[in-house]
Amino acid sequence: MGETDKDLVFSEGVKAGKRIYYFDVKQSRNGDKYIAITESKKINEGTPENPRFVFQKHKLFLYKEDYEKFVDALNRTLDVAKGVVSVEEAQKAKAQREAAYAKEEAVEGARTAVVEEDEEKTEKKSFLDKVKDIF
Repeated sequence: MGETDKDLVFSEGVKAGKRIYYFDVKQSRNGDKYIAITESKKINEGTPENPRFVFQKHKLFLYKEDYEKFVDALNRTLDVAKGVVSVEEAQKAKAQREAAYAKEEAVEGARTAVVEEDEEKTEKKSFLDKVKDIF
């Protein structure tokens, strides 16, 4: 997918010194929306006598399945940066979240294994049924 104006749904820019942050909502070919965050920084690659400015860009793409986790992490980080939550409190909460995520992943892995095993049995049964039909 190329980046064209027709992909762009909405854009918001924030000027911050020599940097500009762009928050773009774009739409993929299948109609899903996603966010592209771009940091654009003005850099002088020339000399003081003969300046040659270029813009160095860094992009981050954020997809809908990650919006909530991203915003939660950003808010927690801002709370620590603002002093609303201590680093120790944030680290303790992070460890608890990571343990919960690990438990969720283990449960999901077990479910997937059971489903795959059931599908494998179904495939084998289907093959045997086909052989029976031949004879």
